[in-house]
Amino acid sequence: MSTVLFLSCRKDPAAPVGTVGPTPLMLDLPQWVLDSIGPMPMPVDNPLTVEGVALGRRLFHEKMLSDDGTMSCASCHLQEHGFSDPDAFSTGTDGSVGDRNAMAVINLGWSENLFWDGRRHSLEGQAHDPVTNPIEMRNTWPTVVDRLQNDPLYPDLFQAAFGTSAVDSDLVVMAIAQFERTMVSFDSRFDRFYYGGDSSALDQMELDGMALFERHCTQCHDLGLFTDDDLRNNGLPFPVTDSGLAAVTGLSTDLYKFKVPTLRNISMTAPYMHDSRFPTLFDVVTFYGGHVDANSPNVDTTNLTGLLHLPNGNFTWEEKDRLIAFLNTLTDSTFLTDARFTAP
Repeated sequence: MSTVLFLSCRKDPAAPVGTVGPTPLMLDLPQWVLDSIGPMPMPVDNPLTVEGVALGRRLFHEKMLSDDGTMSCASCHLQEHGFSDPDAFSTGTDGSVGDRNAMAVINLGWSENLFWDGRRHSLEGQAHDPVTNPIEMRNTWPTVVDRLQNDPLYPDLFQAAFGTSAVDSDLVVMAIAQFERTMVSFDSRFDRFYYGGDSSALDQMELDGMALFERHCTQCHDLGLFTDDDLRNNGLPFPVTDSGLAAVTGLSTDLYKFKVPTLRNISMTAPYMHDSRFPTLFDVVTFYGGHVDANSPNVDTTNLTGLLHLPNGNFTWEEKDRLIAFLNTLTDSTFLTDARFTAP
């Protein structure tokens, strides 16, 4: 994954002689994930450790990261909603309302494009931004570091995870990134059917929906991760006031391109699209089945060709029901209730 540089004031006192380092942690991934998706890419300077993940879990739920101590990462990424936000736009500590829906934190260890506009390329980078965002946590890194350094608990946790009790912003985001890499979701009914060989896991309506999905949707939401991790203009009807990737690159050819989100746990992550314009999956399926704006600048007509030329110009009611039935099979109830991801 791409290297991301952070600015911080790091003190690195030498670890005492004989100090035992952190305990390496191996992700327990199903064999089919390793075979069809591949091992999760791991930065050489931030491997998973038991102590690092435990620290990251605590920091993910830590409200000291926000300016007034009322907001944590988990405030906008709720586990029961696939670590997304059921509100259209998250509210910052001062009452400011964001301009994009909070994306789900699911299987991001395989992602090289983070945020809707793809502005970060590692989980370390992704974890860095919300702390100082004026419409999110509204804090400064020196303040966060000072709070954690003077907390009776954190210096020892940083010592155990990174071999130093001196807190800095790099280590904070490295710990959060470690925790987020463990947030993997591969235990849906679809998985048990498609990869596990359980022929009873899906009924006929869901199987029909899967056939429709494979025909019309896997160009961007390939089976496995259910995202190609790219940024595309999917032809949302105007008004689209957010320029997406173009705001990062400055290129007109990137106008209205946004990250393709994963569809895993999609029934739990409403509302949909970067601007939350669709409250239900029915609205989403209706949009793709006859309402894609083929004239939008940079619209991805290649991947949307099948949807732009449906036999009747749109999905039938039966087809919509079947697609939604299939999408509901992507819910991983174990992930949504896994105690390893709750507040410690």
